[in-house]
Amino acid sequence: MQEIDGYVGLSLMVDRPTGRAIVTSSWESIKSMRSSAERVAIIRDHVALMFDGSASVEEWNIALLHRRHRAHEGACVRATWLKVVPDLLDRSLEFYRASVLAEMEQLDGFCSASLLVDHPASRRAVSCSTFDSMDAMALNRDRATELRSRRARELGAEIVDVAEFELSIAQLRVPELV
Repeated sequence: MQEIDGYVGLSLMVDRPTGRAIVTSSWESIKSMRSSAERVAIIRDHVALMFDGSASVEEWNIALLHRRHRAHEGACVRATWLKVVPDLLDRSLEFYRASVLAEMEQLDGFCSASLLVDHPASRRAVSCSTFDSMDAMALNRDRATELRSRRARELGAEIVDVAEFELSIAQLRVPELV
């Protein structure tokens, strides 16, 4: 992947009990992402075969990214998928930036948070919160659940799914986007 023009980085999140894995690749632009699609498809299909699985592809924009510090070995991610109102996207991003991030930073073991918005429809979002360890993530699970429910309600968003993952690879070179 590193040899492909426009490649910015990769992350791998794994839920070992369910076998679910999410690989994200980041690109300098939509143009570089799309021009690399054929080469990436070969790599993706090969990896899916190695793990006796299948792959699906979705395009997301990194709308916000905030790091308190980089994730280290043992880090974990809580991902929340949301349905959002496209007409209120700018308001939603500002709300996340001004209100949600401040509360997330208070959670024990917080490393970083990102908000991705599906491209091009802007009807779905994924909020990813990274923590120092599975223990840290578990420690704040109840507080995070309350925060997520309250903030989604205030935003008018619908929570579709929540999952927790080990962060197996964290090699994104994406700058702070807050």
